[in-house]
Amino acid sequence: MKALVLEEYNKLVYKDVDDPHPPTPGEVLLRVKACGICGSDVHGMDGSTGRRQPPIIMGHEASGVIVRTGEGVTRWKEGDRVTFDSTVYPLDDWYTLHGQYNLSEGREVVGVSPKEYKRHGAFAEYLAIPQHILHKIPDNVTFEQAATVEPAAVAAHAVRLSGVRVGDSAVVVGSGMIGTFIVSLLKTAGASPVIAVDVDDAKLNKASHYGADITINAKNQSVTEIIRAHTKGRGADIGFEAVGISGTLGGLIDALRKGATAVLVGNLSASVDFPLQKVVTSEIKVLGSCAICGEYEIVLQMISTGALKVDDMISAVAPLSEGAEWFRKLYHKEGNYNKVILSP
Repeated sequence: MKALVLEEYNKLVYKDVDDPHPPTPGEVLLRVKACGICGSDVHGMDGSTGRRQPPIIMGHEASGVIVRTGEGVTRWKEGDRVTFDSTVYPLDDWYTLHGQYNLSEGREVVGVSPKEYKRHGAFAEYLAIPQHILHKIPDNVTFEQAATVEPAAVAAHAVRLSGVRVGDSAVVVGSGMIGTFIVSLLKTAGASPVIAVDVDDAKLNKASHYGADITINAKNQSVTEIIRAHTKGRGADIGFEAVGISGTLGGLIDALRKGATAVLVGNLSASVDFPLQKVVTSEIKVLGSCAICGEYEIVLQMISTGALKVDDMISAVAPLSEGAEWFRKLYHKEGNYNKVILSP
């Protein structure tokens, strides 16, 4: 089969590779129809994250059609249109059994290869995948739309974890795809006002289109002053950090009221400076939000009913054979792209 392989750091090659093994018991073989390029793939291809050690076939935001089922697969059949959770988790783990499969021991992420494991992903014609992470695509949802479910579900998990209530003021720092989905979902949950912060006007315009009541460009505006002006001088009730660097974390904490909740979603940096005294003396609750835990069905339903719009997030759909060039453009920030989807 054809695949886009990260042969060495910063070297992606479209080439012939061995077909996946026939599906083992509990697995299905998927014909990949669409796979989105995630920011973590772009950051990972240069070795800076340590989570895409070559050679590896990346790609975890995908959808496709089942072409073969393994022994013991009864819920799924050939021809089913499906997407899948990016996390392959063990069913008998303590965390899984307690409703936190995203934290399970031994979990693996599709298309990722840290030191501990290597699991090839969906920038390929075919992929073998466990049946328990599959989700049926509604008939009125396209393969391309289904390839956006993973980042939307990451956003949904963060919003659910926050405990947001109707009328809560909320600030989202970082208006990339996940941050913008957080904005949209906060509006659906009844938060008001919803404030988006970034340093890119194009991204802020997108956040406004997706429901942000107020947008702030941190390069030339006072984030704290503007947020306090719209929250009766106190600061926001809930905040989301969707970047993962010291400056944006510090800016988020400064934007929150005493007793607020901060949800950390971005993890671009392995460690950051932490405003300990501010957090302690203001009794700010800090939550880490990891991946997805049961939000796939919610997001698929919202896309199907039109409650969550994803089409405007898709900047381009291109053949997998052009994948290396698209990675180059995204890596060097050439153009203003949101989600680029590759089709094998």
